[in-house]
Amino acid sequence: MKIALVSPYDFAHPGGVRNHISALEHQFSKMGHEVRIIAPASKIISTFGNRFMSIGKPWPYPASGSVARITITPWLSSQVKAVLDQEKFDIIHLHEPLCPTLCTTILRFSRCANIGTFHAVDSRGYTLWKPFTVMFLKRWFPKLDGKIAVSKTAMQFINKYFPGDYTIIPNGVDLEHFSPHASPIDKFSDGKINIVFVGRLEKRKGLNHLLNVYSQVKQQAPNCRLIVVGPSTRWGSKCEEQVRQNRLADVIFTGPVSYDELPRYYKTADIFCSPATGRESFGIVLLEAMAVGKPIVASNIEGYAGVVSHGSEGLLVPPRDEQALAQALLSLISDGRTRQEMGDRGRAKASEYGWQHIAQRVVDYYIRVLNERHGK
Repeated sequence: MKIALVSPYDFAHPGGVRNHISALEHQFSKMGHEVRIIAPASKIISTFGNRFMSIGKPWPYPASGSVARITITPWLSSQVKAVLDQEKFDIIHLHEPLCPTLCTTILRFSRCANIGTFHAVDSRGYTLWKPFTVMFLKRWFPKLDGKIAVSKTAMQFINKYFPGDYTIIPNGVDLEHFSPHASPIDKFSDGKINIVFVGRLEKRKGLNHLLNVYSQVKQQAPNCRLIVVGPSTRWGSKCEEQVRQNRLADVIFTGPVSYDELPRYYKTADIFCSPATGRESFGIVLLEAMAVGKPIVASNIEGYAGVVSHGSEGLLVPPRDEQALAQALLSLISDGRTRQEMGDRGRAKASEYGWQHIAQRVVDYYIRVLNERHGK
């Protein structure tokens, strides 16, 4: 098959949708399919060679407690038409397919089978684009021949606005890359209990709650350390200032870490902690940590509860409940055997989400949609 994977987001900027598309492209190419990635890009993308096609200039816009770097120019028609006429795709797979304007423009001109994968779980994105929702989104939604959601949470969210028949195919994880055989970071392998947080330093990720409880945890377990991995933001700078003002010892902000280095930080963790407050459709960072064999302490939000079972691969606590968060961390800090058992169960569960398996499920779905489209 000739497949287009479309992202509305800046492909030069790290993000979950970018990683998802990159993994699918890799697996589809290994299967022998001809794949193109179509997305806006703020700089030249050389990783994929001629398999990457840049359309549109991305601009940052606040959405869902984060920043969406999308192109909203209405003058994409001629470029989109030229690409579609030249490539003649069998399948166009759009991620966040109703996100203006690249995805909606492609839907407008596409004549092949269109598949949409929905990742988001927050209505602010649709509120932000309310005029487009009325004028374009409901108009172009029927052009989707197939609809995928990455989780039950994502399906329930999008179904409220656009009822339809959705198939759940989750995010995957690169089991070779995120492996328990990764080498830990030497300078943190000194016998201290390492609590690791990975994510963009945005308020919705809940790092402020983790910092609030860390002083209590540190008092009761002096031999612990908190390692914060991820690119900073204006809000993240406030977290760093909080650490300085409260003179919290053994708190390390690493800044952004490369994809190649990330498994080493998971390996360095004794406990992986993600106290997000909501709006997470799928716990990909949880899955990565589990693949490396680490126990989880995370918020009991729907996107996370779909990945981690409380008491099995980790401990889930109510979001923003700092007392429960502290208790969960302290219970695992003091119990190495439970940490090991949870890590082992997490690794076994993560094996079900390998990208090779997920990509095959997506291809099977393509075939089903094509057969239905052709009346077979």
